[in-house]
Amino acid sequence: MALLLSLLMALVVISYGPGGSLGCDLSLNHDLVSKGNLVLLGQMMRISPSLCLDDRKDFRFPLEVVDGSQVKETQAISVLYEMLWQTFRIFLTQQSSAAWNMTLLDKLRTGLHQQLEDLDSCLVQETTQAEPALGMKDPTLAVKRYFSGIRLYLKEKKYSDCAWEIVRENIMISLFLSTNLQKMLGM
Repeated sequence: MALLLSLLMALVVISYGPGGSLGCDLSLNHDLVSKGNLVLLGQMMRISPSLCLDDRKDFRFPLEVVDGSQVKETQAISVLYEMLWQTFRIFLTQQSSAAWNMTLLDKLRTGLHQQLEDLDSCLVQETTQAEPALGMKDPTLAVKRYFSGIRLYLKEKKYSDCAWEIVRENIMISLFLSTNLQKMLGM
């Protein structure tokens, strides 16, 4: 499992291209903050995932929401924003403060908040330009369901160390997968 996480981290570093523009003003270091958040999530590992095999859970990440061919550009920013917002909410809880190294947790919270602020202006532009999506599913609902399942899992597991480890690992993977949308948007 440690090898898998190491490979994932290596992919993070090489998969990001230079930050671009999607018609809104993102801070120049948005790309760096995104990479940094993934690195922080990797550094936050406190226990070996192999000790948590009994706690493993498939939260059924909705891959279609990060597939650039299935999500319209006008929806992509909403999906990215929702993923970051839901991640921020999970790591903002009192239970997360008890579970993680506070220095790393504070850095992660700051990075997520910065990304949300960067995307906020893009989100406003997107909602004014969005076409009515008659008969189309809102991909942010799938993201909300995914994170709702994570919160329920943490509660059921009484916020155990293994539950947090499984959640950290899953969120790290989901944020890594969101790089497909960021590439599609030229971020």
